[in-house]
Amino acid sequence: MNYILLALLSVSALIFAIVYLRDIAKRRPSFSKVSWLPLTGIGFVTNFFDTLGIGSFAPTTSFYKFTKMVDDRVIPGTLNVGHCLPVVAQALIFITVVEVAPLTLISMMVAATLGAVIGAGEVCKLPVNKIRIGLGGALIIVALAMLAGILNIMPSGGEAFALTGWKFIVALVVIFIFGALQTIGIGLYAPCMALVYALGMNPRAAYPIMMGSCALLMPWASLKFIKEASYDPKAAIGLTGLGIIGVLIAAYIVKSLPLNVLKWVVVVVILYTSVIMFRSVKKKGAAETPAEDCKT
Repeated sequence: MNYILLALLSVSALIFAIVYLRDIAKRRPSFSKVSWLPLTGIGFVTNFFDTLGIGSFAPTTSFYKFTKMVDDRVIPGTLNVGHCLPVVAQALIFITVVEVAPLTLISMMVAATLGAVIGAGEVCKLPVNKIRIGLGGALIIVALAMLAGILNIMPSGGEAFALTGWKFIVALVVIFIFGALQTIGIGLYAPCMALVYALGMNPRAAYPIMMGSCALLMPWASLKFIKEASYDPKAAIGLTGLGIIGVLIAAYIVKSLPLNVLKWVVVVVILYTSVIMFRSVKKKGAAETPAEDCKT
């Protein structure tokens, strides 16, 4: 089944790449005059840390807004199009090197994708800041539980690479919700890490699950941005080019880490994400209002 999944991801990526490169060639005369160096540099750095689980959208957005190199209007499209192939590369690598049970892996990937497609409409009506506060608090609890396990204060997680029974059902329901939450800007990676740990799985299992989930959706979602020309082609190429190199280097580091060290990496990623969620909460009662910008 994993071979079928790898083939599906590869075909999706190939179709996307053909459309992407054709559009780049067509729009090359209109490229901005921004230097290639910062554009490719941010692609390498953000995708390197994305492979560790930190995420790439938030830091890339911050860079673009700070430097004003990319028009705010096309930032969402640039992120999706430019980071698409690096994310697919992450998925292909980790699905190959981390042997999660096929039924568990594929079911969770499909559930997350369905959440992003089906659940988006309902999630967009929810008060996004309340979600951030609740999820941020839950991530801290999981990170502290992991830390207690690492320090031998309490039993530490598990070693499973498959889920059955009630844990399997819980995993599908929760990751469906996480997939929907992506549409209001709440990343999947750290919550997926926390879910995997909480259900007693090996921390390595989170990598193919979370990366495969995003890789299954992103090529098709990104085609919409290309069709509508709502992305910066030069900035997107900058993210893609050295971004894939950053993925390859980081993936080698992750798969080579001893399990105990990897647990520390996961703890740091989860705590970092929790802090970012709390910092992104708006003031003046914004927590009572639904998200203003939802992707469909």
